[in-house]
Amino acid sequence: MDHPTHGCVLLLDGTPDRRRGTLPNPTAHAIAGAGPRGFLAAPSADVVQLPAMAGPQSVLAYLQDAVRVPGPLLVWVTGHLMIPTRRSTELHLALRDSTPATVRYTGLPWQWLTRTLREHAGPTLLLIDAEADAHSWPHVTAAAHDGRLAEGLPLTGVVAPAAAKPPLEAGPYTRAFLTALSVGHPTAGPTLDPALLHQLALAQAGLPEGILALQYGGGGPVLANRAAVAPAPAPEPVPAVADAPPPEDRDPLPRILTAAREGRHNEAAAMAAAWEQQALRRHGPHSSEAGLWVEVRADLARLAGDHPRAAELWMSAASHRILRGGPTDGEALAALKRAHYCWQHSGERARLLAPALLALWEQVPGSLDAAADVRARLREAPPTAVR
Repeated sequence: MDHPTHGCVLLLDGTPDRRRGTLPNPTAHAIAGAGPRGFLAAPSADVVQLPAMAGPQSVLAYLQDAVRVPGPLLVWVTGHLMIPTRRSTELHLALRDSTPATVRYTGLPWQWLTRTLREHAGPTLLLIDAEADAHSWPHVTAAAHDGRLAEGLPLTGVVAPAAAKPPLEAGPYTRAFLTALSVGHPTAGPTLDPALLHQLALAQAGLPEGILALQYGGGGPVLANRAAVAPAPAPEPVPAVADAPPPEDRDPLPRILTAAREGRHNEAAAMAAAWEQQALRRHGPHSSEAGLWVEVRADLARLAGDHPRAAELWMSAASHRILRGGPTDGEALAALKRAHYCWQHSGERARLLAPALLALWEQVPGSLDAAADVRARLREAPPTAVR
């Protein structure tokens, strides 16, 4: 598509096979499941996911395609940063077959990534939530401090020391960033400053000591502000008959809920995500149709026992309804109450989610008790400082 505001989101998973746990990179999984097309300040966007890529040339080809898109470009990198064990200190993003001994040939040189992204004519943002092993850590730290990690690009994110075992859930920084992105900011205008989201995510994530926090440049108008007042939409054309789903798929909810109740939670989530993407393409990210599928995904997360994720999604749903119907809208209040319920059952994650939940309650008249409940949880323990 040649529309000047058509954008692209590229999700690059740099996780070698030996670091894959029960979920293939749960951080990348969380980003892909959060409706990345809606991240961009663009009326339309391509979403390209690159999981388990086998070689640097293949990844480079996708990057070169992405930079040809005229509108905003968001590249979100997760996985493992690595330095070869011999003959080189060049930083690489690990790929599927990478090991410290082979990454020089099997990984993506970080310089390839930054050099290619600098060729993009439109606004660009590089987000990163990655880890680095003990051998690579001094080189990553040095590259962060002298600017080689960004090479002049707007870059935001964190790098953490590699854990002994593959993680079982998405990284806390990404979870917090996604929450801040989904809630938006009511006074920030149509786009969000990545530096603001970065600071919100750091404050909410409760990261341990030793995390390398990264912030370079502004990023320009890349990220959409879902809390901004949207202009009245133009009348939508009636879709052609051929574009309608098959008759048996017109109401997918029974099949999705049946899968969830039978314990096939991943299958149910995948079906809901596919229908959400269709709603986003047809009706836009701020439509009631897209909002409905956020609520479906929230209930699926609750049924799967993932109360923190359910709380995040219900907060996103409540934010959308407040935008459409105002803070006194009954459906918005119902969604916020569901978010609050799931938040109360989120265990240690509850304090991390509390600031975003409090920001929503503070918009709703007559919610002093609910807001006080959230503030009480925030006072229980101070957030861990990030060095």
